Amino acid sequence: MAATSRSAIGVFDSGIGGLTVVRALMERLPFEDIVYFGDTARVPYGVKSNETIHSFTTQIADFLLARDVKLLIIACNTMAAVAGEAVRARSPVPVLDVIDAGARAAVEISQRGIGVIGTPTTVNSNAYARNIHALNPALSVYSQACPLLVPLVEEGWLEHEVTRLTLREYLKPVFVESIDALVLGCTHYPLLKPLIGQIAGPNIRLVDSAVTIAEQTARVLTEMEMHNPQRIAPRYDYVVTDIPLRFQTIGSRFLGRELSHLEQVRW
Repeated sequence: MAATSRSAIGVFDSGIGGLTVVRALMERLPFEDIVYFGDTARVPYGVKSNETIHSFTTQIADFLLARDVKLLIIACNTMAAVAGEAVRARSPVPVLDVIDAGARAAVEISQRGIGVIGTPTTVNSNAYARNIHALNPALSVYSQACPLLVPLVEEGWLEHEVTRLTLREYLKPVFVESIDALVLGCTHYPLLKPLIGQIAGPNIRLVDSAVTIAEQTARVLTEMEMHNPQRIAPRYDYVVTDIPLRFQTIGSRFLGRELSHLEQVRW
């Protein structure tokens, strides 16, 4: 059975962070069904080899494609950096990813230089710099790995003084450069956007990949004429490989609402 306009949008992530993308999609496309896959049993991906990340990512993409989704979104920066092209090569439907969306949005607003913050794996992949330079070679890119931010977000310390001090330390080397845009290169980071905005000040614009990919999804569905024609309450399904004790609590914080239709698959 092929995908139709009534098919769901498939979103996947190594764990829970991609729920910020789901939240942005819900706000931008309120009538679209969404199925989200979080590989909670095998997270984190950042400490794994590229071969393992590639294998896990394509396995999840195949799972969602078997559900006849009409569009795939790679909501994990690590997955996108390592296996984005492999997913595109095997997918009969469009594949969007947070790195491409964030890079495009940053290039559109930057006149001087772009800062990128992300996990060590994402930063070491140099994926944002490559994408940005492919769009505009004249722009300078300054990247900074921020390994402590993900656990702080998952702890719920979104306005805590420890988080503020940690952010200031991480952002120091980026802010001494001549930048006018800062890419939040991890799907956990949108929850820190108010705090990062306070530290960055009014002259640096923040690029939230969750918001930018929701806009990109809306454009692609319009071009494909694949918007859901039914104006009824959408269905949101959440598929995970493990249900840790804190998953629903943290997930609800990321999503801004309670998780329902939660399903576990075992591989």
